[in-house]
Amino acid sequence: MKKIGFLSFGHWSDGAGSQTRSAQDALLQSVDLAVAAEELGADGAYFRVHHFARQLASPLPLLSAIGARTSRIEIGTGVIDMRYENPLYFAENAGAADLISGGRLQLGISRGSPEQVIDGWRYFGYEPPEGDTDADMARKHTEVLLTVLQGKGFAQPNPRPMFPNPPGLLRIEPHSAGLRDRIWWGSGSNATSVWAAELGMNLQSSTLKDDETGEPLHVQQRKQIEAYRQAWKDAGHQRQPRVSVSRSIFALTSDLDRAYFGRNADSGDQIGMIDEKTRAIFGRSYAAEPNVLVKQLAEDEAIQAADTLLLTVPNQLGVDYNAHVLENILTHVAPELGWR
Repeated sequence: MKKIGFLSFGHWSDGAGSQTRSAQDALLQSVDLAVAAEELGADGAYFRVHHFARQLASPLPLLSAIGARTSRIEIGTGVIDMRYENPLYFAENAGAADLISGGRLQLGISRGSPEQVIDGWRYFGYEPPEGDTDADMARKHTEVLLTVLQGKGFAQPNPRPMFPNPPGLLRIEPHSAGLRDRIWWGSGSNATSVWAAELGMNLQSSTLKDDETGEPLHVQQRKQIEAYRQAWKDAGHQRQPRVSVSRSIFALTSDLDRAYFGRNADSGDQIGMIDEKTRAIFGRSYAAEPNVLVKQLAEDEAIQAADTLLLTVPNQLGVDYNAHVLENILTHVAPELGWR
């Protein structure tokens, strides 16, 4: 069995055209798509997070709303940029969202991706200490978050509090037991996947990764997953870790599917520079008749190595069409590969 969910950008536009949506539409349709995915039997509803963009920049209110409308599906992110986060405030909001959902939150966090603005985290009031990079700052914020999510008291109580306190030092409230084990690190390199394993975080690997060997993306990701799992074992963690990979996969079962995605049938990995120093590999899209997809996906080494597959969806095309995309995979592809 493999868990299958969707990963949505949730973006909108204020320009002209039939696909124009408002922020309100994008948020409400994101909730509706999660509800539809649960009804179809999907396992997860995940959302990308980008600040200063017409996308879903405030995931925890959205996930709380989805948690209140659903009962089974996992709800999460891929990923929250920890350069922008106050880890204690983050822990409060995440604890509330997890309690509302009944413990279904799966939060992907990371250093973040290329941004809409230059050093956007500075506008949020964050500055790396002297000698640190913004990536160092993200990792330090993460380490604080992981510590406070354990639920141990650390704050000295006021001797004359407004409300009665329990004995001892105080912790962040609300606390949701188990959330600490449902934090994922979005890793773009082998080194950061090893770091995530050492800290006991699950692993998210996207369709974008540092090009470390020149091999196809799925091969590099499979090696990344192997390095992560070895580091997890070496760290001596007691529970089993989880690993997800993201893919754009479209089963062509209608003329509309072929019109939208038929041209992607022969796509391949691409190489590019995501900044001045980092050469990256971008994963291919899969678009084919279901029987062809089954053969192609069986050869994707990273998908086979992961326990969770996140399907990136064209959310601009609306809830009904995206539900159709998910149903195609769940009905025509997943059973043939033994994922269902």
